[in-house]
Amino acid sequence: MSATRYRFLPCIGCDAATQLPQAQDPPLPGSAPWFGDMSGSPVAKRPPVAVPAPQGSRLTAVLGPTNTGKTHLAIERMCGHASGMIGFPLRLLAREVYDRVVAIKGVAQVALITGEEKIVPEGARYFLCTVESMPTDRDVAFVAIDEAQVGADPERGHVFTERLLSARGYAETMILGSETLRPLLRRLLPEFEIITRPRFSTLSYAPPRKLSRLPKRSVIVAFTAAEVYALAEMLRRQMGGAAVVMGSL
Repeated sequence: MSATRYRFLPCIGCDAATQLPQAQDPPLPGSAPWFGDMSGSPVAKRPPVAVPAPQGSRLTAVLGPTNTGKTHLAIERMCGHASGMIGFPLRLLAREVYDRVVAIKGVAQVALITGEEKIVPEGARYFLCTVESMPTDRDVAFVAIDEAQVGADPERGHVFTERLLSARGYAETMILGSETLRPLLRRLLPEFEIITRPRFSTLSYAPPRKLSRLPKRSVIVAFTAAEVYALAEMLRRQMGGAAVVMGSL
């Protein structure tokens, strides 16, 4: 892929002074701004422009909630091609998938590129990256963008939007994300075939109850570190154990 193909788009919520250059295409008559309501934003309400995909390439958007096998499908599709690249929203996810692909293709053929790690063997053909670290100068058969709805994020959205519109595999391109992407894809990327996948397991909400009465495999969400550790300690005392996940979710 040539770096000259890429057009960088505005980040929703950023200051006008920090905007990246945007495509100077005229707005569509009666169209709404992309990625949410931008009423009052200093950003010009111009529709972004996608780079045309290579002729004959397969274009697919796989939408659905979590635990639907979207990422697993992308890994299978990539490994079926002579080369490929997947951009992930999280460094640890890129690392996890890197280990899986290494087990399939061998360490000499697989690269890992994130903000903290760079493992690029000479002659590597499969690239697992964070979206921000995806190389833009490599032509690969398969390209996938995972969790593409992050394009609405005020801080990281401009990068995801740029990849969404510009990163293309010469044989196949796959966009993975939630159902919230559907209207956006229909408007900006109408050439993509949209596939919906159902959740493999049931996700349900439990009303307030005592910790001791929670069924196993329950998830408890707290909004401060002190609350998280206090709840975890109570669960360890009453039920024998608990896993703790911290982060800006």
